[in-house]
Amino acid sequence: MARPFAPGYAIPPDLLLRAYATGVFPMAERADDPEVFWVRPETRGIIPLDRFHVPRSLAKALRRNPFRIAFDTDFEGVIAGCAEERRDSRDTWINDPIRDAYALLFENGHCHTVEAWAGAELVGGLYGVTLGRAFFGESMFSRRTDASKICLVHLVERLRERGFVLLDTQFTTPHLKQFGAVDIPRARYEQLLQEALQGAEADFTDG
Repeated sequence: MARPFAPGYAIPPDLLLRAYATGVFPMAERADDPEVFWVRPETRGIIPLDRFHVPRSLAKALRRNPFRIAFDTDFEGVIAGCAEERRDSRDTWINDPIRDAYALLFENGHCHTVEAWAGAELVGGLYGVTLGRAFFGESMFSRRTDASKICLVHLVERLRERGFVLLDTQFTTPHLKQFGAVDIPRARYEQLLQEALQGAEADFTDG
């Protein structure tokens, strides 16, 4: 990870979007830490949309349609799920300034969610930022088996349908690599980012 810089508290939405446009994103050390820091990794994780891979076991689960998938209906529920502590990871990096900043982006149409529902229960989801023809994935969570993975599949389908060309995952993990995530050098990422920011903006919404 690149060295953090420019610590601060509240994040104005326009500053946040300018940061994404230059390949920078915010994080926090812990949920109870009021500060944020800005990260510009030397290598960046992306999922090439034309090489997205659905593992065979997940394809089988998808055919069963275990969840109702929705978009942009419960931002607060999704970010709360993403901020929950997990037994297999460090403390969440989603603190109050980050939650507030992305809530404003959601209101402004630049932050979006994909949600998995079982009846009236939100059982998984993800959220991210859109800018130009790029989608910057932020975080995901599951309370049922395969819920976040199925949300990712539906995310990629929508990005392809709507003309997006870049799916940024920030970093890669074994979980993401099974879908085709790769690490690329910062210079290559910034080239792809600038290409994604040129031309007409892709529309994630339903209308």
